[in-house]
Amino acid sequence: MRYDVAIVGAGIAGASLAAAIDGRASVLLLEAEDTPGYHATGRSAAFWSETYGGPGIQPLTTASGPVLRDGGFLRQMRTLHVGRSEDRAAVEAFRAEFAGTGVSLELVDPADFVSGLRAEWTLGVMEGSSAYIDVAALHADSLARAKRAGVVLVSGAALLAAERVGNGWRLATQAGAFEAGVIVDAAGAWADSVARFAGVRAIGIQAYRRTMVQLRTDPPAPDGFPLVADINGGFYFKQEAGGRLWLSPHDETPVDPHDVQAEEYDVAVAIDRFEGVVDWRVTAVERRWAGLRSFAPDRLPVYGFDRDMPGFFWCAGQGGFGIQTAPAAASLAAALLLGVAPDEGLAGIDPTTYAPDRWN
Repeated sequence: MRYDVAIVGAGIAGASLAAAIDGRASVLLLEAEDTPGYHATGRSAAFWSETYGGPGIQPLTTASGPVLRDGGFLRQMRTLHVGRSEDRAAVEAFRAEFAGTGVSLELVDPADFVSGLRAEWTLGVMEGSSAYIDVAALHADSLARAKRAGVVLVSGAALLAAERVGNGWRLATQAGAFEAGVIVDAAGAWADSVARFAGVRAIGIQAYRRTMVQLRTDPPAPDGFPLVADINGGFYFKQEAGGRLWLSPHDETPVDPHDVQAEEYDVAVAIDRFEGVVDWRVTAVERRWAGLRSFAPDRLPVYGFDRDMPGFFWCAGQGGFGIQTAPAAASLAAALLLGVAPDEGLAGIDPTTYAPDRWN
């Protein structure tokens, strides 16, 4: 069978795009692993924050908010961005970046929200709209909607070769051969590798390792505790079930795409930074893991047809914000892919901002 579209990658990018196409084309969804979302989506500690990723990402995040909220995937959290006296310029620059966007960033005393905060952390900015995202439920919902729309998911189908034949593609995978009119590269950290298989010039999608640690502390994190983030991007930590904390040193270590694991050094750095913020005692490190984040050179996502290769569509470079932007990003990508007008909810978002030919 020949499909209209073959999407390579069934993480949140590929799954949400397959769902957004919504039966308007026949779609094959190819996943290299046995389980979709294994490398990035399944290891995410995602939260919905309109400031995360910067002003270039904020419109996609904001546009995704109503969809995520109406679907029951968000739970109110708040983010407290903290700094020391020497970080005042960083605080002011942070607020200025989002002036006029409608994102509320209120100056607060961080000691009012974090018991045990060390004395030097005197500056606070509260982002009251931030929320937890139920990542697993969102990904599962995207896959379920795609299935209802007739999308065929094939797992264990790592791409081995892609050959341009006539006005379409012949794909060789570990699960067999397939044909499609269009290839969508939604392979995350492997996006450039998929492009090379197809004879497409790589963009420069770089994978980075991000470390997470699950802790128990004394005292436990109180209920209603906001996510706490360093204004300079050196750490963040947030409450989890049972008084546990999830902590990250906000590391970005360049790596070749692979099944990444947490490194002891990064775990130690995370705990050291945490202990420099609060006087809580770490009583147990219960779990540690790492995931992949992938960025284009300008750290904006890439959506659109390749300029030089017919029938090759990019849906990649979504970094650590791919989940919080998934509804809007998928809707935009689907419109570009199908050649239709974007949904009204995307009004004001310029798709050329994310076009793959922006480096040419």
